Amino acid sequence: MASVRTQKEIRQRAPLWLISLLIINMVVMAVDARDADGQQKLLRIWTQTFASPLQNASSKASGATSGFFQQIWNFRGTAQENEQLKQRLAALETELNNARKAEAENERLRQLLSLNEQSDIKSVPARVIARDPSVWFNTITINRGSTAGIAVNMPVVTGGGIVGRVITVSPFAAQVMLITDEKAGAGAVVGQLNQSGALGSVRGRADLGVGVIEMRYVSGLEKVEVNDSVMTTGQDGIYPPGLNVGRVVEVKNGTATQAHQILIQPGAQLDHLEEVAVLLYRPPQRTAPQETLPNVEKAGK
Repeated sequence: MASVRTQKEIRQRAPLWLISLLIINMVVMAVDARDADGQQKLLRIWTQTFASPLQNASSKASGATSGFFQQIWNFRGTAQENEQLKQRLAALETELNNARKAEAENERLRQLLSLNEQSDIKSVPARVIARDPSVWFNTITINRGSTAGIAVNMPVVTGGGIVGRVITVSPFAAQVMLITDEKAGAGAVVGQLNQSGALGSVRGRADLGVGVIEMRYVSGLEKVEVNDSVMTTGQDGIYPPGLNVGRVVEVKNGTATQAHQILIQPGAQLDHLEEVAVLLYRPPQRTAPQETLPNVEKAGK
């Protein structure tokens, strides 16, 4: 019974063995087979043919991945370069601002020097070290005092015009009242000194702020126009004659009995004071009037 089953199993498996042998034989033949020239084995050709699309896809994927990471690296390098450029630009802007400040300071100092050269009055240059904390900045403090020859009521100027007068002095500092203060005042004339009759006085006003001052007592019969220059007359006993006060920016014409209402923009930039000059100026002493009039003396003879 066992031998019959074995023969039956052999007959059933024989086709499988035959197919297996045929496959093995084809594989051996394929491995050993060559192309028409006998140079290359056909198995290798078939393998390369089937593997070529996979290799191309793999190569493209690898290239894309490599390109992606390379692009990320380039972006990182570009970001670092941009940051360096921003820092360099900030440094250049700082250098440019410093250069502009130095140029402006040099210009102010040149104007102060020209004041000293154009006038016989000696001056002491000073730097503003403090401002009045009030809204209108009506006083400033400078870094020169009595040891530099500065005294109370000496005029303070810039290359643009008058600033104010010294009101208190210590050995190494002084306080200056600006012409924008209501208690400050200066004799002035619209137009050229000794050529115009538009005489008056200038002073500050609380409602005008630091950029404008008013001129009072100018006769309504005198001709005054916007942009006319205003100079000191020297009649106040503080400022020497001929210093620039500013220019007229507004006029409300008066009449024969009413004075002009005049607003003036100071020539000195009072809201940006950094360097000033103190004029070592003493007004000339006024001669005392005679006790008796000449006519009285004649009458008594």
